Amino acid sequence: MENKKLFEQIVARAEKLGTYKANVIPVSQIPLDRAFRDMCATNACGVYGKCHMCPPDVGDIDALMGEVKNYQHAFVYQTVTALEDSFDFEGMIEAKKQMYKIAQEIRRLFAELGIDGALHLGAGGCGVCETCAKRTNEPCRFPHLAMPSLEAYGVNVSGLASAAGMKYINGQDTVTYFGAVLFG
Repeated sequence: MENKKLFEQIVARAEKLGTYKANVIPVSQIPLDRAFRDMCATNACGVYGKCHMCPPDVGDIDALMGEVKNYQHAFVYQTVTALEDSFDFEGMIEAKKQMYKIAQEIRRLFAELGIDGALHLGAGGCGVCETCAKRTNEPCRFPHLAMPSLEAYGVNVSGLASAAGMKYINGQDTVTYFGAVLFG
C-alpha cells in the first residue's frame, strides 16, 4: 500500500477510535532533548524508579533518542477532554485512562495493518497495570503491551504537537494527552 494512502487510513481509523486529532510526520521533525528526560528525575509524577516503562528503568536516554532516529515515520495523536475546572484531578485521571485505552486500540490497529516493529510511546507512565510489577520487584507482566512515555525518550511534546499541526493546550478547563507510534 502506498504510504500516503496508508497514512490517511491510519489517521481516519484513529479518529474513529476517539482521538481528537492525528497526523503522520517524518521522525526527523520530532524534537528530542535530554532535558525532558532530566525532568523525569525530579519525580514530579511520583513514579520515577517505580515503573518498568519510566526512567531510569526504561533505559539510557542517549540510546533511546538514538532508537527514535531509527524510524522514518511518526503517527502522532492527541486526546482532548473537557474538565469541570482546572482542579478536576479526577477528570484528568479518567481522561488519561481513556487515552490508555485508545493507545491500546491503536496498537491493535497497527498490528491489523501488518506494521511490525513499531515503537508505541504514550502520555506519562505506562498505564497498562493499575500497579506496576516494578513496585513488587517482579518483571513486567505485559511487556508486549507496556508503553514508555514520550518524555522518557527525550521527546519535547510541545514541539511534537507543533510539528504535527496540533495545539499543545486546547483551551481552559481541558486536558490534552499525546501519544505517538514510530514506524517504518
